[in-house]
Amino acid sequence: MSIKIPRPALLFTVLLAAGLPLSPVRAARPRPRVVVIHLDMMIHQVSAQYVLRGIRQANEENADAVLLELNTPGGLMTSMREIIQAIFDSRVPVITYVSPSGGSAASAGFFILLSGDLAVMAPGTNTGAAHPVVLGGADIGKTMEEKIENDAAAYIRSIAQKRGRNVARAEEAVRKSSSFTDKEALDDNLIDAEASSPSDIFAKYDGKAVQRFNGTTTTMRLADADLEPYTMPRLEAFLAWVADPNIAFILGAIGVVCLYIEFTHPGMVAPGVVGAISLVLALYAFNLLPINYAGALLILMAFVLFALEVKLTSHGVLAAGGIIAMVLGALILVKSPWPEARVHLSTALSVALPFGFISVILLRFAIAAKRRKAVTGEAGMIGLVGVAHTDLNPAGKVLVRGELWGARAAERIPQGARVRVREIEGLTLVVESAPETR
Repeated sequence: MSIKIPRPALLFTVLLAAGLPLSPVRAARPRPRVVVIHLDMMIHQVSAQYVLRGIRQANEENADAVLLELNTPGGLMTSMREIIQAIFDSRVPVITYVSPSGGSAASAGFFILLSGDLAVMAPGTNTGAAHPVVLGGADIGKTMEEKIENDAAAYIRSIAQKRGRNVARAEEAVRKSSSFTDKEALDDNLIDAEASSPSDIFAKYDGKAVQRFNGTTTTMRLADADLEPYTMPRLEAFLAWVADPNIAFILGAIGVVCLYIEFTHPGMVAPGVVGAISLVLALYAFNLLPINYAGALLILMAFVLFALEVKLTSHGVLAAGGIIAMVLGALILVKSPWPEARVHLSTALSVALPFGFISVILLRFAIAAKRRKAVTGEAGMIGLVGVAHTDLNPAGKVLVRGELWGARAAERIPQGARVRVREIEGLTLVVESAPETR
């Protein structure tokens, strides 16, 4: 007996066996991905390469956005331009965000902030003070200074105009070193928003179109985005730490002291190795920093004053002058309008005071050792008193320091008389009569 299955039921059975959906179902959309780059240091070659690689990785992985968090006192113009060019070339939208509260994007950081597809600041932050500073503090002349200032002003104008921001106020930050709080920057249309956290930024701009630097528009889909921090490799993190002005100054002082110990005590090896490494790292850091030559000359003067303190009787005046010169030199060594980018007073004092004391003590020991009469070897025998073992007429034998030597005298000296060593000629002592002591 056969059972007849209705056609609708048969169709339902076939679809169920095939695993096909019975009704249309909306596919789940993956959560957006945002690569987070923390630029919380000076802008130099090391930090710039870190930012560039982070942006490149976000583009290679087709991330939805890059969040470049800024908390920097500024840095080198060349490195700043490399970062800005990478932002302009990025297929992935780049959000520049001054964070955390209390942080700042000063000088070169101001340029980078305004270059972002979205420029945002956290409450309690500030930005601006972007007037260019000449490396080394050298006097390059008024004409050249104007050229550098005009170039920086034109650059910030082009960025602000392309991003639709306040060109006049942006230029003030360059020409007048004007600074802005987060509220002032928002009111003056220098930034797009104020936000307390990345999630606030994503929620505010989710579904909104953002104009890119090349004129195209991109709709931001960043709600509930996954944050993927891009971390700096350990070696670069170490080099960036070395580039801190305070660390560089300390390393330089350690290097000078250790090399001096090695030169005055040959063969110790360890001080020489430590000193050489410290000096190389310090020079590497100073190469990345805007060094003021006047500060470097003051520190060099401090070394000279420490040396003169040992040779001249100044009752500590020269040593005190050396300490003052080193502290002042350290404070102006790095030319930056922001204290975070300079050597701190506490660092300068903690290095200058011990350095002055140690330098004077070591120099005194070295000079005293040089002046001290030798007590070993042939030179140590000059002036020693012995006894004539035989008659000296003019040659004979003498007993000096328990040893029998061939000797020669300019006059006859009888056996048993006291003699004093005047000089040494090979293995022969040249002696003279020594008066009897009572």
